[in-house]
Amino acid sequence: MNVSAEQIKKLREQTGAGVLDAKRTLEAYDGDFDKALAVLKEKGLKVAAKKAERVAKQGVIEAYVHAGSRIGVLVEVNCETDFVAATPEFRELAHDLALQIAATKPTYVAVEDIPASVIAERRKVFADAAIAEGKSPDVVEKIVTGKMEAFYDEACLLRQSFIRDETMTIRNLIQSAIAKFGENIVVRRFARLELGE
Repeated sequence: MNVSAEQIKKLREQTGAGVLDAKRTLEAYDGDFDKALAVLKEKGLKVAAKKAERVAKQGVIEAYVHAGSRIGVLVEVNCETDFVAATPEFRELAHDLALQIAATKPTYVAVEDIPASVIAERRKVFADAAIAEGKSPDVVEKIVTGKMEAFYDEACLLRQSFIRDETMTIRNLIQSAIAKFGENIVVRRFARLELGE
């Protein structure tokens, strides 16, 4: 089956796949764009998992100051080579991350960065509130688990929904970029300043 150049281009933009990969996948699924997209995204996630172990020491520090100069963000986004760090697409990724941080106020990059004492304190607060409402112990544990997941989704940058596409998390955004660039990409750290805080 013949597939159009426009379909191939669109599939490449959304997955970071090569021209031949995009064309072959579309042909394998008789031009069904959604099936080809799902297959290439899955393939990209596997590639991202393999690349996650590679060292990423190049990259950029992106600065963003919101209109009115009331909020400022610095974010360090690392990749493996200075070549990728210099591309407009990588800089756009770093800028999108800075905008995300300015808009959503995350406290940590990932769940693994949250100190054990903070997790223990949050769990205790949630458990005490559920017990005060008279919930049974098994229900208390379910409530605490649910509230902790909500806390992680709000406090951790990688678990947040991307402000430009709510169907995607920041982790998904970075994994897509890893598949596209063929290099490991890491959000190393960030700082968010808000006037008066």
